[in-house]
Amino acid sequence: MSDESEFDTSTPPSGTGCVECLESGGWWFHLRRCARCGHIGCCDSSPSQHASRHAAATGHWVARSFEPGEYWFWDFRARDEVEGPELEPLVHRPLDQPAPGPMGKVPRDWERHLH
Repeated sequence: MSDESEFDTSTPPSGTGCVECLESGGWWFHLRRCARCGHIGCCDSSPSQHASRHAAATGHWVARSFEPGEYWFWDFRARDEVEGPELEPLVHRPLDQPAPGPMGKVPRDWERHLH
């Protein structure tokens, strides 16, 4: 397991989609949840890579996948998977929310925009 200070199991997620993408009208491929503050950001394959930008800006280095059926944690500083505790629900995006998302914002040629 990573350093215990990287986790706050009582903090709920900031929402059901990437905070910055929703504010700017952008879109994401997959979502990640900060294990310390609950910030939902888009993955590094997404055009804007908000989850790793959040980690670099805040020093909150560990995130958990926010995708259905995925339970892994990622340490952005170590660039490796780590173990972590169960987090406060919600543990994944809503099942009716598509990936990529959000619905209506994803360009038809979305695959060309991935990293």
